[in-house]
Amino acid sequence: MSDSTLTNPLLRTLRQGGLAASLIVRLFDGPEIGRIAATAGLDALYVDLEHSCLSLQSASRICNAAREAGVTPLVRVPAIDAALIGRVLDGGALGIIAPQVESAADAARAVACCRHPPRGRRSYAGGQAALGYRDVPQAEAMATLDASVLTAVMIESRNALDAVEAIASVDGLDLLFIGAHDLAADLGLAGQWGHPTLRLALARIRQACLDAGKALGLGGLAGQPALLRELAAAPLGCLVSTGTDLACLLGAATQRAAAAHALRGPAGASP
Repeated sequence: MSDSTLTNPLLRTLRQGGLAASLIVRLFDGPEIGRIAATAGLDALYVDLEHSCLSLQSASRICNAAREAGVTPLVRVPAIDAALIGRVLDGGALGIIAPQVESAADAARAVACCRHPPRGRRSYAGGQAALGYRDVPQAEAMATLDASVLTAVMIESRNALDAVEAIASVDGLDLLFIGAHDLAADLGLAGQWGHPTLRLALARIRQACLDAGKALGLGGLAGQPALLRELAAAPLGCLVSTGTDLACLLGAATQRAAAAHALRGPAGASP
């Protein structure tokens, strides 16, 4: 076995048309969340640097713990920035999710940031976390890292929807991730999950993925099980977001608090 052996189980699952479940990390800044995700049966997590105050150091620690536990770690970056994306990947992430993508050119920039020359513009650094900090020959290390990285882009605006077929056709792009809340809001349909225009928009994104052989990511739809089931149907490779760490904690805590209070009746009265 090569010293540079590295696999991305999520990428393999998606390319085989499988379904994977992920967790969004916004609240917890310790590596424990990576192992908790594994124990929970999740396939992936993504550290959300767009909508949190988590640091790059925290993201790196979470990604390394998750990867070592068999959970594929991704990071949603706040912008398509080559230097930032390089640091995220050097820190141990096995992929990035790029927000605010509205054209094929945007998507191509995201892909280039994740690949070393000549395929992209990622700067090479030795001693990679994802390779166990081993001393691997540069050419071998770059090839291994490039083959293991997942590049995803958010589809979360009217402009992105209008360009979705062109975006899906970008070489090297692995996944189009629906940002359902932002997309609905940009279409003037916030919260209107049954509206025909929104349904057609979601179906169009799914079809673009099918036609281009790309995987589909579903975010913001955890409360819409019927719609999720429809969009996640085979044979499409699909990454389903189960929600945020905060939502999981709050949901479980709320349920358990209600159960405790119910031990003495609706008002918690003594017998």
